[in-house]
Amino acid sequence: MKARELEHLLDVPADKKEIFERALDDLVAMRKIEVNEQGRYRKSTAAPMEGTFIANAKGFGFVTVEGQDEDYFVPRDYVGGAFHGDLVQISIVKRGDDQGHRAEAKVTRILSRGITSLVGSFELSRQGTFGFVEPDLRKIPGDIFIPASQTKNAITGDKVLVSITDYGAKDKGPEGAVTEIIGHRGDRGVDVLSTLRAYEIPMDFPEPVLEEADRLAIPVPKEEIARRRDLRKIPMVTIDGEDSKDLDDAVSLEREGDGYLLGVHIADVSHYVRENSALDKEALKRGTSVYVVDRVVPMLPTALSNGMCSLNEGEDRLTLSCLMHLNSLGQVVDYEILESVVNIDRRMTYTKVQAVLDEDPKALRDYADFADTFRLMLELSEKIRAIRTARGAIDFDFPETDIILDENGRAVDLRQHPRNQATMLIEDFMLSANESVAREFARREIPFLYRTHDKPDAERLRNLKTYLGALGYVMHSDPQRIRPIEIQNIMTQIAGKPEEKTISTIVLRSMQQAKYTTDSIGHFGLAAKYYCHFTSPIRRYPDLIIHRIIKENLAGKFSPERAAHYEDIMPTVAVETSRLERRAVEIERDVDRMKKVEYMEGHVGETYDGCVSGVTGWGLYVELPNSVEGLIPVSTLTDDYYEFSEDTYELIGERFHRHFKLGQSVRVLVSSVDARASTIDFELIG
Repeated sequence: MKARELEHLLDVPADKKEIFERALDDLVAMRKIEVNEQGRYRKSTAAPMEGTFIANAKGFGFVTVEGQDEDYFVPRDYVGGAFHGDLVQISIVKRGDDQGHRAEAKVTRILSRGITSLVGSFELSRQGTFGFVEPDLRKIPGDIFIPASQTKNAITGDKVLVSITDYGAKDKGPEGAVTEIIGHRGDRGVDVLSTLRAYEIPMDFPEPVLEEADRLAIPVPKEEIARRRDLRKIPMVTIDGEDSKDLDDAVSLEREGDGYLLGVHIADVSHYVRENSALDKEALKRGTSVYVVDRVVPMLPTALSNGMCSLNEGEDRLTLSCLMHLNSLGQVVDYEILESVVNIDRRMTYTKVQAVLDEDPKALRDYADFADTFRLMLELSEKIRAIRTARGAIDFDFPETDIILDENGRAVDLRQHPRNQATMLIEDFMLSANESVAREFARREIPFLYRTHDKPDAERLRNLKTYLGALGYVMHSDPQRIRPIEIQNIMTQIAGKPEEKTISTIVLRSMQQAKYTTDSIGHFGLAAKYYCHFTSPIRRYPDLIIHRIIKENLAGKFSPERAAHYEDIMPTVAVETSRLERRAVEIERDVDRMKKVEYMEGHVGETYDGCVSGVTGWGLYVELPNSVEGLIPVSTLTDDYYEFSEDTYELIGERFHRHFKLGQSVRVLVSSVDARASTIDFELIG
């Protein structure tokens, strides 16, 4: 029926019709009923809504639904036995409104469990039989009960991996079984290892994978060299960090008339890791190498990642090369992708190359044979970067923080270092190769895996525009038609100003996440029409799989059957490798946060100058110059009542008219540190 027919049937009084119409709107929003194009209402035929349950330690939770910006609040009584990370079915019990009240939902069904095991601290009962595990994941309320037969002889203080055997109910807590004793809390490296195990990162390779890697790690055969382009006489170097061991890219550069011949040479990992081999299956399972403060968990065994697939100085290595011809302006006018063999002349580091560029006398003596080449590289790099800047590429120049550990693995110092010219020239050369390769295969319409970055969400951009306007910065474009150069203009305006880092962070948060896709939709942040990841097949599976496609094309073996094969598997690979990459980033952030909190344990009571990096209804987040971030709880900001403005990112005191906003300089005292929760609380001074 239509609304008027329903009103007549239900005999709705005239003064209640507006309320009745709002009720119909609510029922539509809650998916209880639906309305067609003719305005007729009926019981909803839509599929039940599904989402991921995000738990809170206080017992309530939220459900995030893919494709929806806002999540749903789930009160404690409506959780329905859901555990953190579960895929659940929900019914909406209350819709959101314009006053900021969040929509509420009830969990009606648990479709699949998101967590089957977790890491925590074991505590043995007083009787010495059963035990409890306090999860490291603070979102899980309460402890996990461990029966006497399932403790694996763990003792109080052990960090353990627990398999969930019973998720509990309203009046019964969850139960589990200890499957692994990671180590004793406080022992060297156990905290980092616990984080890795909590994310189910495999620490060891299966024996068949190790055996296969050892079998393949042999010197390059002469017959393989004979069938490739021999580039061993071309001067080339690797340029990496001091501690890098998996050296998978090398560069060469020569003058070519008034232009340049730039070579980017990438380890041919696909020669060793064949499709569907034990190595390949394990690499896909891992997706990427994971880099944390005290270790690397590689995608491939060290026999390959640090051995035959690492471009070590003075050793013959198999590579895929992208040889790019650039004109005097630094524009790529032609390129060739080929199988090659190389022999690296010098294993350089960013520090050593920068010393040469800075005309350090000792560095000039030590690397005299490459000094002119490094100067030429800088010259070309600046031209490439100027072209990218002119088209609107956005450069978020955040300095990196090195966490210095002592012999016991404890954080004792935090050191920030900005990017230098050496790191930037390698970035420029790698980006040029990635764009060239992506352009080649997109134009040929061959199944491929691209690295893409979609336009920012219009709603987030509207909020960003309002916030920037409050600070005196103007975004001219309509958020629906934003171009990268508009964001770049903002970054140029804030360069060197006190609020630069804070605004940069807010701008970054308004961006979409980059991901792997089978369609070449471009890269917004780089203002690039074509882009892929070609340059790190040792540590990224997407690079490895596109190397296979490239080689099959070069060999003339890319048949319609092979094209169909890649079209079939690529969507799954894109989704899975994107997920695994996000997991690796989350681990790195968690470990960094944990170690920074550990460092600040020794600085409770000290005062610092900082900058407001986040404003919420519950307090102010402040970042210190050493990159540590902590919270000033709103309850400590004097006896005032505060309103939070989402439009201007301000906390406004209604009684004493105090205003706190993003980017504001403040002085704080470190009041408390909670290592278990990885949190730091500050007090405002003055």
